[in-house]
Amino acid sequence: MLKPDPSRVAPFGFVTDGFCQTIGRTPLIRLHKLSEATGCEIWGKAEFLNPGGSVKDRAALGIVLDAEASGALQAGGTIVEGTAGNTGIGLALVGNARGYHTVIVIPETQSKEKIEGLRAMGAEVRTVPEKPYKDPDNYIRVSQRVAEQIPNGFWANQFDNVANRLAHYESTGPEIWEQTLGRLTGFVASVGTGGTLAGIALYLKEQNPDVKVIAADPYGAAIWSWVKLGHTDIHDGDSVAEGIGQGRVTKNLEGVKIDDAYRIPDDLAMEMLYHLLHAEGLFLSLSSAINVCGAAKLAKEGGPGQVIATILCDSGSRYVSRLYNPHWLQEKGLTPNAKGLEFLDRL
Repeated sequence: MLKPDPSRVAPFGFVTDGFCQTIGRTPLIRLHKLSEATGCEIWGKAEFLNPGGSVKDRAALGIVLDAEASGALQAGGTIVEGTAGNTGIGLALVGNARGYHTVIVIPETQSKEKIEGLRAMGAEVRTVPEKPYKDPDNYIRVSQRVAEQIPNGFWANQFDNVANRLAHYESTGPEIWEQTLGRLTGFVASVGTGGTLAGIALYLKEQNPDVKVIAADPYGAAIWSWVKLGHTDIHDGDSVAEGIGQGRVTKNLEGVKIDDAYRIPDDLAMEMLYHLLHAEGLFLSLSSAINVCGAAKLAKEGGPGQVIATILCDSGSRYVSRLYNPHWLQEKGLTPNAKGLEFLDRL
């Protein structure tokens, strides 16, 4: 079992020069029950402990710093982004800390907690109907037009702005490698923009090309199809997961070696979500549970002795009205029933 070095742990936490320096350096949490059940070390990177509450804080900061350095974002400017919510939250808070206004375009299908939270943080929020990326009224395309219309506007473009994956290459990847003492054998993450998986994969493969990188994809997304079949033509269902489920190969994903991909159905992810809550004390999102399902599947396939890390993307507090609402779960046919880890047999 990996053990932290007490000499490298600050007794009272880090001292930072402002909000932005609180982003990153998140703990790696051992998932005890899953580790014991599989004979592997399964670890979750606690990205829900970032100050904005999600892994997207890293991308938000990276994109803003890159835009400042290039001159694309000027003093007093307005950051505009199309987002399922978490990147918008990160951008709003980083923007507040660095003196920018933020306009967020978000699909109206996203949870009310995220939409109301963005407004509470001072962002201007514009909700739009859910449309596929090819539609000119897709939220990403709308955000681009909004940015072009605003004086001193900057379009963050998280999906195709590789400053996103660079943020993870420079921070999340090195942290995971160091926290696992260079013993990591596998890494699993789902894909929204692709920045998290791609940036971490690029770094880990440089340290050890044998580290297995796995994409955990919900049904209805295209990255499983891209990794397994070389195209994005498979349309095989849908998912209630928010913030993940990409339908195209973004620039953040281009040129990145992904060794395999897993399809994770919502019902299994929901069983994992409630297992993590009741057995590990982790109150998380469905994307986090999909990631952990992927890590457990890799552990089962590769056998005991592996050291596997994944991303615990964000907190369940942003999904209480859905994922933690018995009536919503029943309506969707997703009420979890497992008493233990018997659902792992279905992975």
